[in-house]
Amino acid sequence: MNAPERFTLSMTRFIRAPREKVYDAFATEAGLAAWMGPRGMKVRSAKVDPRVGGAWRVEIYNRDGFTLVVGGQYKQLQRPSSVAYTWKWEGEQNPMPHLETLVEVRFTEKDGGTELHMTHSGFPVAAAREGHHQGWISTFNRLNDYLDPQGSAGTISLLGDVRSSYTRTARMALAEKCVAYTMQNARPQSPDILALHPFGRIPALRDGEIELWETSAIVNYLDECFNTGVPLRPGSIMERTRCAQWISAVNCYLYDSMIRRYLLQVLFPSGADGQPDRGVIDKALAEIPAQLDALEKAYSRGDYVAGSVLSAADLFVAPILAGLQFMPEGGQLMASYPNLLRAQAVIRQRPSFTGTQPQ
Repeated sequence: MNAPERFTLSMTRFIRAPREKVYDAFATEAGLAAWMGPRGMKVRSAKVDPRVGGAWRVEIYNRDGFTLVVGGQYKQLQRPSSVAYTWKWEGEQNPMPHLETLVEVRFTEKDGGTELHMTHSGFPVAAAREGHHQGWISTFNRLNDYLDPQGSAGTISLLGDVRSSYTRTARMALAEKCVAYTMQNARPQSPDILALHPFGRIPALRDGEIELWETSAIVNYLDECFNTGVPLRPGSIMERTRCAQWISAVNCYLYDSMIRRYLLQVLFPSGADGQPDRGVIDKALAEIPAQLDALEKAYSRGDYVAGSVLSAADLFVAPILAGLQFMPEGGQLMASYPNLLRAQAVIRQRPSFTGTQPQ
């Protein structure tokens, strides 16, 4: 009988670090503890016996307590050029019960760093290979964060215009999560943005090979993937619901009236003779008081729009209101809402707000 087909995953990644350091990340307990596992997971324990036939074992978990355990035996250890080891999941949550696969990694000096080439072989079905592919992409992002002199800024880049309220929301989220990143200036519909965002909007985010668009998705990704900084998802069901409610309100109502049809109409006029279209502006201004009324009621409970602590919703609302208050009529409108002004004074003291103020 013919042997069953096996599927192999191959990946190449450039790391800005000497290959001795990259090798040690695979063959030492301190190394594996620093990066093994996809974003959003942490290593609880790492055990390594770095010799041919020696065992390795790593236990990883996420913030909800979900735990995975994987281990195997080293088959080859040639510092700093290559390492090979078996891979077998353990425990009840094992994604591939009773199956042992093989990981082989080569390290090659290149451009002042190291080119890592990995093959992970022995998958019984293509779906298992693809599932591990996604996991390795995120895991290698963490490896790059660990070894690159720039930290996560060598892996994560945000594309957008710093004057954009949505770009500012993403930047505030990165700041609140204490995530280093590289800012790449890009305008809507530019080639760089269209390469990531099918509709040409800003911002977009690149995390290694992972590409994301839409601000809500970017903020959620950052909160799920990084345990540093401030949690952006409230703890209670009611506060999480209000958080989602206000993010939707910004996307559906506040941005359209306060920014698109008011601030941008003034800054980038579309009326006759290059003047602002007062009809568009006046209609927007007529809608804004009801939106401010809703915010005033929400802020009557405290300084944050969704509950008792900062949440992602505050990062969406604050740049919108900052843009509105920048405009003469907008500032006059906001002056009648003491709860709103109090709450905005609080968030405007946060480093995430002051550090993202556009010039």
